[in-house]
Amino acid sequence: MLNLRYLALPLIRAAYKPLLVFFLLCVPYLYLCQMSYCSSLKGDSEHYKRLRYKMVEEQIAARGIDDENVLQAMRDVPRHLFVPKRKRSSAYGDFPLPIGYGQTISQPYIVALMTKLLDPERDDCALEVGTGSGYQAAVLSQIVRKVYTVEIIPPLGKAAEKRLKEAAYENITVKVGDGYYGWEEYAPFDCIIVTAASDHIPPPLIRQLKKGGKMAIPVGGPFQVQNLMLIEKSEEGEIQMKNILPVRFVPLRRK
Repeated sequence: MLNLRYLALPLIRAAYKPLLVFFLLCVPYLYLCQMSYCSSLKGDSEHYKRLRYKMVEEQIAARGIDDENVLQAMRDVPRHLFVPKRKRSSAYGDFPLPIGYGQTISQPYIVALMTKLLDPERDDCALEVGTGSGYQAAVLSQIVRKVYTVEIIPPLGKAAEKRLKEAAYENITVKVGDGYYGWEEYAPFDCIIVTAASDHIPPPLIRQLKKGGKMAIPVGGPFQVQNLMLIEKSEEGEIQMKNILPVRFVPLRRK
């Protein structure tokens, strides 16, 4: 009797041969594609790193900021991750960028200047009012022990918290709330930074500033000249104010 099984074997082998050839050709191709993709990512990272170093040299150090801790923090924090993807090609430009909900990420020089004004130290505990995309908090976190940051716009606050966690900024705590009132639970703070303009200096922030501490805040209405102010509280609790330079910030929102 004719054994059909033996007759079918050559046919099966013939049918699988093209699949085997296809498989053998595809594996090296896919490997090369993966290597090329990883290489492009690495090159992309190096590209942004070069832009970041250039930003620090030409926009910040060239304007007189010489605090090495601040300069290094600005070199280390990948600013392009804190702007919308469609704006990443402009992330290291000498200007602010929109981040949605009528808010902006500040010009790199202003971020560096406000950070320097605080004279932050390694063991400091800092408060930020106006988280935005999280960039200023990330820069400050490279220098101080702990950063508490408050954002009044829920989608921005939640997105910033997620972004900072994914980037492993473990010494930053984000809260959605009205930053005008600070964060009493963790006060007093060695330094306070406000990234939106208020028409006056919020009294709760003055109270939550530690003796010997400093606050950087833009003061002025949305249709008025705003001034970046440095507030210092002496060891005796006396308040001194210094006008640094004219600025333009989005207004401090209130609930």
